[in-house]
Amino acid sequence: MESSHFTAAERARSAPAPALAEALRESRSRTLATFALYEQALRDTQLGVPYSPELNPPLWELGHVGWFQQWWIGRNPERERGVAADPDVERLPPPRAGADAWFDSGRVAHTTRWHLPLPGADAIRDDLARGLEQSLQLLGASGDSDEALYFFRLSLFHEDMHHEAAVYMAQHLGVPLSGWAPRASAGTGEVTIGEGVHRLGHASPGFAFDNELVAHDVVVPAFRIDAAPVTWSQFLPFVEAGGYRRREHWSDAAWAWLQAGERSTPRYLRAAGSGWQRLTFGRWLDVEPHLPAVNLSWHEAEAFCAWAGRRLPSEAEWERAAQHGGMHWGEVWEWTATPFEPYAGFAAHPYRDYSQPWFGSRRVLRGGSFATHARMKHMRYRNFFMPERNDIFAGFRTCAA
Repeated sequence: MESSHFTAAERARSAPAPALAEALRESRSRTLATFALYEQALRDTQLGVPYSPELNPPLWELGHVGWFQQWWIGRNPERERGVAADPDVERLPPPRAGADAWFDSGRVAHTTRWHLPLPGADAIRDDLARGLEQSLQLLGASGDSDEALYFFRLSLFHEDMHHEAAVYMAQHLGVPLSGWAPRASAGTGEVTIGEGVHRLGHASPGFAFDNELVAHDVVVPAFRIDAAPVTWSQFLPFVEAGGYRRREHWSDAAWAWLQAGERSTPRYLRAAGSGWQRLTFGRWLDVEPHLPAVNLSWHEAEAFCAWAGRRLPSEAEWERAAQHGGMHWGEVWEWTATPFEPYAGFAAHPYRDYSQPWFGSRRVLRGGSFATHARMKHMRYRNFFMPERNDIFAGFRTCAA
């Protein structure tokens, strides 16, 4: 287990006001630093990027992060009620007129975000600075209960998520970020986990996302699971054996996705002489075989498992193995076999758009990637994406009975 990640995540979820204030400042600093790299790389297009269903315009992303924090903290008269807050309570007006019509992701259709009359980058930076200062003042005057700190923690984690999105969007756009890459996994071979009852879901004090609740016991049969995610040295033989052309390895949905995209190799990968190269933030670099395979869809992970005579773990198996120890995680998000569905007893938290709209259409990922902040790498955290997404920093590990 990557215990340092888990410990940092546990601390963040129970962070008192002073530590939370420091984390909010640090997260904002990261947001602005990465946005500055976008400005430099995209200066010729004035931050304009082609439409893609996989990303948002960089300027919209920056404005949305600040808007979200103000919506749930500075403008929310029920912020101290935590999960009991009324999400539809009348808000204070936005400091900048028009902000709700620009940056509310629940009401602003994705396709329209390229055509909004947004303020310039300097104006949005100024809005973010004022909003953060207001949030920190309110945090300093808040109570110390989990309810009183709930929306401050939510805003922190929301900004961390969007920073990771900025990193994988940079990969998609060829923005030359540096210092972002997975490390080689420390574990090899398999971990054997005996049959037992596992407490699935979040049951500790502090912050929890609504889809992590309610914690419940499940019986997990014995299984064997890879000690580390699948590496390129393991995945590329599947590609070289014609795996992307062999129908028998792919489900109907996966084969349709493969054919529609005319794919014969993983995304960002190309043959180069006798080896392979990977497009990494705009540069073609030789593949390092010992590194985890990344930017793979759930469909590709499932097809590899069919070829290898293995399977993807369920999220209960993944969580039990992570809790057991001996499993290296946190370098790439890891697809599981589990559809994203609510646990029994689920109740939506005030940010209703976070989980409920996506149940039934996505697959659960666990762990975290090299672009995920350490405080987000919680073994109970349920990430979720459509099975065809291969722009995120996702890989997988396999298991067997």
